[in-house]
Amino acid sequence: MSFRGMGGPATAPRSVRLQLTALRGKSSSAKCHFHRAITTTALPAAPFAPHYRPLGIRQKPFSLLSPVSLRRGLHDSKLRPLLPPRAAKRERRLPNLRNLAVILGLLSLLYYTYPPFRHSLIAVVRCARVMEAVTADVLDYKKVFAVEDQLAALGRELTEEEVEKKRQARRECHTRSAKRMLAALDKNSGIYVKLGQHVAAVQVLPKEWTETMRPLQDQCFPTPLNKTNDMLREDLGEGINDLFTDFDPNPIGVASLAQVHRAVDKRSGKPVAVKVQHAALQEFAAVDMATVNFAIRFVKYVFPEFEFSWLGGEMNEMLPLEMDFRHEAANSSRCKGEFLHLRGKTSLYLPNVLWAEKRCMVMEYIEGARVDDLVYLKKHHIDRNQVAQELSRIFSQMVYLNGHFHADPHHGNILVRPKAPGSTSPFNFDICLLDHGQYFDIPDDLRVNYAHFWLSLIKSSSEKTIAERRHYAKLVGNIDGDMYPILESAITGQINMADDTNTHDSANDPRPKSLLDAKTFDKDQIKKLRQAMLEKEGLIASIFELLRVVPRQLSDLQRSLDQSLHTTHGQSRVFVIVAQYCAKSIWQGDCATFKRSLSVEGFSFKALRSFLGAFFNYAYWNTSLSIVEMALDMRARSVKVGLWLDGLGKGGLKAAEDEMAGLPLKATQAA
Repeated sequence: MSFRGMGGPATAPRSVRLQLTALRGKSSSAKCHFHRAITTTALPAAPFAPHYRPLGIRQKPFSLLSPVSLRRGLHDSKLRPLLPPRAAKRERRLPNLRNLAVILGLLSLLYYTYPPFRHSLIAVVRCARVMEAVTADVLDYKKVFAVEDQLAALGRELTEEEVEKKRQARRECHTRSAKRMLAALDKNSGIYVKLGQHVAAVQVLPKEWTETMRPLQDQCFPTPLNKTNDMLREDLGEGINDLFTDFDPNPIGVASLAQVHRAVDKRSGKPVAVKVQHAALQEFAAVDMATVNFAIRFVKYVFPEFEFSWLGGEMNEMLPLEMDFRHEAANSSRCKGEFLHLRGKTSLYLPNVLWAEKRCMVMEYIEGARVDDLVYLKKHHIDRNQVAQELSRIFSQMVYLNGHFHADPHHGNILVRPKAPGSTSPFNFDICLLDHGQYFDIPDDLRVNYAHFWLSLIKSSSEKTIAERRHYAKLVGNIDGDMYPILESAITGQINMADDTNTHDSANDPRPKSLLDAKTFDKDQIKKLRQAMLEKEGLIASIFELLRVVPRQLSDLQRSLDQSLHTTHGQSRVFVIVAQYCAKSIWQGDCATFKRSLSVEGFSFKALRSFLGAFFNYAYWNTSLSIVEMALDMRARSVKVGLWLDGLGKGGLKAAEDEMAGLPLKATQAA
């Protein structure tokens, strides 16, 4: 037997070999006695035994022996060969790896066979993904704001170079933060996509945020047909083939919460639009809403001046209702009833709902096009000016008279079609309003006060008018002082928010004295508004505070009247229509007040004088606005004639018709 690690392949002393041979088959106590004996036995000195070396302090004598090892003890009948150190280490790892493999296998089995476990695990991942992005954004902003605080501590006016560096640092921080949040929202999908779409629509937020979130508006992916079929069987006990024939597997529209398919109803045989919720949405909705609320509270804690609670509050209130299609069907039925008395006076048409369940709704299929499809309007000889005016009348009726209105009127939810057989529209077209999941109720006092505020904006500026505007702004949303110019800017589209007494903005352009003088809210003005938010002390905080205290339904309405129709009557024409409905709303409120006064206090000349004053005020507004309306319509027709003549000179009769329809000559030639 040779000793290992002692300088060469020398053999053990003969006495040791003899004792090892004798120990085979002996008792355990004898073996232990031999172990102690050989441990205490001194080896020959190096000069007399060059092939041996003394044992180290941590070396065990039997670990040096080869080719056998006593590691497993001398209880074994056979001694196993000694393993190299690395091999021994690998051998010790094997049990740990086996245990890890077993654990992973069990977790995988639970994930694919036990839905509650899978739900919990995915929920944790979704929450962690969002909170990671939020935390990274908060830390990023903290660093940028810390640098700004250091500059402010210098106690001097910043140079132009320092101001530009400050702006650039903020822009870069906005971009980095928005991209991180976009990645998290996109991966989680579901209600997070809807949240990103909402952020993209708020124009007062930094451009880096709105532009970054914009892809979410068109980035909704359809649910596979088999999952939709499973969901219908789970909810209704019937699948797609049991309910419909000719079910188109490709959806005609996909949104963040649902998708729409074209089909034929099996019971009635009518072509229908089938709206089905995304199958995976309901599973994580509660957890996702809790995560968003926690993230908003976290941001509020770190940056108290940033007010986003309105966003969480709106989501908590509206999302559960939007996810129940029975609520949407009820909204549609109520809206239809509120417009019944306007048969023959409005072009509004709401599709009939055949039946509705929580996650599936079947309604009448509407053939039409988006309201901004100018080619479609020209093909069917539909006047785009009339379409824009009808949109204004419809939503003004909802807000100022009905107090119950559609809160999400974007392009995809409004269709226009040629007047259908049996339609009572006074025009040659119908405006079809879809997606009634979001509706808001406006209290009567708020509705009337907001109408007063709008009429004050129509009046020419004076000390009395300015005081009236501020008075009703206070009643509408408790808006006063420095916040008032922000509200006025949001409505008029003017970016000079310093003081009502200013008559010129920073570019020395005359400021409009009323809404009738206001210009279109174009991209340059939006850019100036955002720049003012960054530069004015506390202004961005005031914007967020405004979004909290002003009812969101009022600001949502402003973005419903888009400018994509390229109308020739100007923005003031829409304001005139709004003013007409505001005047009528105030008149109805005055009539209700007079009736209450009669029922409570009885007849009095004071109440009569007040009533007559309200009547003459309404008559004045109604007459004045009608005259302005006629003048603006005549101007719009003259502009159209000018476009027709201009197109005739450029490319003949066809070009003239295209120009009058709002179609650019280059686009027409390309088509």
